[in-house]
Amino acid sequence: MNIETFIQHLKEHDIELTQTQLNQFESYFELLVEWNEKMNLTNITEKEDVYLKHFYDSLTLAFTHPLNDESLCDIGAGAGFPSIPLKIVFPNLKITIVDSLNKRITFLNHLVKELGLTNVQAIAARAEEYAVDHREKFDIVSARAVARLNILDELCLPLCKVGGYFITLKGAQGEQELKECQQAIKKLGGKVEKIEKFTLPDHEDQRVNIYIHKMSSTPKGYPRMFAKIKKSPLK
Repeated sequence: MNIETFIQHLKEHDIELTQTQLNQFESYFELLVEWNEKMNLTNITEKEDVYLKHFYDSLTLAFTHPLNDESLCDIGAGAGFPSIPLKIVFPNLKITIVDSLNKRITFLNHLVKELGLTNVQAIAARAEEYAVDHREKFDIVSARAVARLNILDELCLPLCKVGGYFITLKGAQGEQELKECQQAIKKLGGKVEKIEKFTLPDHEDQRVNIYIHKMSSTPKGYPRMFAKIKKSPLK
């Protein structure tokens, strides 16, 4: 996806980018490639692939879920996906990124500074530990390419406010993962509101975005420690 195609496909979803935003995406790409030589941030480094599989893919979260000034917590964001592309396009968002690796947080803090973004904090922590003091704090919790949904649901739903959303960006396996944990999502206070299936433009990669509405408070016993979640995911 070249930049012109990127711009055009976003216009089809009522997203029009300013020159400042285009410059931010270009700087993002350059910093991603530069830092990727020093640490493993992504296997995708070709410019057209970065714009399609990282930038555009991240923004699909907002195609059917309007964003404005919500608080968004991005779990396991890695190199900043989907939260940083969303912040560029929707600058009023209040972003918190939680990732367990310090080196990624170092990159993200540098990136945020270089792009001139405000109201973004990047925190080195495990999601289940961060949830202890930040329970039900966020309007939206996002996760992309982190873990299977039967693990993510317990890590992410406790951080959502009642009335908020846990939104996960998945590949073609997303629907199958959802079948494994429908009851767990309900147990954690969530309800699947919609599933958006699509293929990336001019590409065969399938995507499944799952929007889970937080209907009631998550019981206090969750999230458990990660070893327990991984060994025995809720069903």
